[in-house]
Amino acid sequence: MSARTPQPVAYQRNALAPGVLAAIALFLAPLLIGNDWFLLIRFVVAIFAVIVGWFAIQAKQWWWVPVFAAIAVIWNPVYPFEFSGPFWVAAQPVAAIVFLVAGGLIKYQPAESDSKKR
Repeated sequence: MSARTPQPVAYQRNALAPGVLAAIALFLAPLLIGNDWFLLIRFVVAIFAVIVGWFAIQAKQWWWVPVFAAIAVIWNPVYPFEFSGPFWVAAQPVAAIVFLVAGGLIKYQPAESDSKKR
């Protein structure tokens, strides 16, 4: 049996885990609108929007930054916008899909010097 040397990873999907967690929260959000627990959803979504936006900056995929800046502002818990109605309910799964798509598409390719350090 020959020992193989591990090959460096071609890219990393750092935004996938926070994107999935935010999507889970957003898919549950329509059940919690009007409830005190919706404040927790706002915190989770706003924080993960900033995190995914940061990973987009690291991956040099700048077109995601305004999308997640808008999500962070709309779902912000500090100065919340009091949205209601069917459009606000429909915005929850739409934002969840945006998080999932971004989590799958944002790829960070480490520099050659980063992979040699390991």
